[in-house]
Amino acid sequence: MTNIRIGNGYDIHRLGRDRPLILGGVEIPHQLGLVGHSDADVLTHAIMDAMLGALCLGDIGVHFPPNDDRWKGANSLVLLEQVCYLLAKENWQIGNIDAVIVAERPKLKPYLGVMRDRLATVLKIGSDRISIKATTNEKMDAVGREEAMSAYAVALLVQADSPPPSS
Repeated sequence: MTNIRIGNGYDIHRLGRDRPLILGGVEIPHQLGLVGHSDADVLTHAIMDAMLGALCLGDIGVHFPPNDDRWKGANSLVLLEQVCYLLAKENWQIGNIDAVIVAERPKLKPYLGVMRDRLATVLKIGSDRISIKATTNEKMDAVGREEAMSAYAVALLVQADSPPPSS
């Protein structure tokens, strides 16, 4: 019997000056960047939360608390590697990930493939198992006023039968 689990994740960060805009581990040219304790990569954070949620291991705040200086300015792909370690330790694998970034600007379509490839490399899966979409919030709320960006993600995890005992 194969077990599956689904987790969902969400993240939002304010936009501010003098910060790089990093999404899915890719730095994107823009006059504003995401503000946060780490690199504030909302896409990677939402994916990590989805994976942790499927494992019933809390969220990224539990594993990488914002009051811990070890994570100040951290590259979110490094944090994602640590979440992957937790997955492997429990014998879980990623079936697929589906994510959406919500932002008014910049246009993200030219960067989505690079984001997929970068994340796939860290997750050690084919990029064909990661879907990333981008949409706007039609000028509504903080995201629509270009005060913030957010991301949603769903992760399907698969656990194969335990290997037979060694003889």
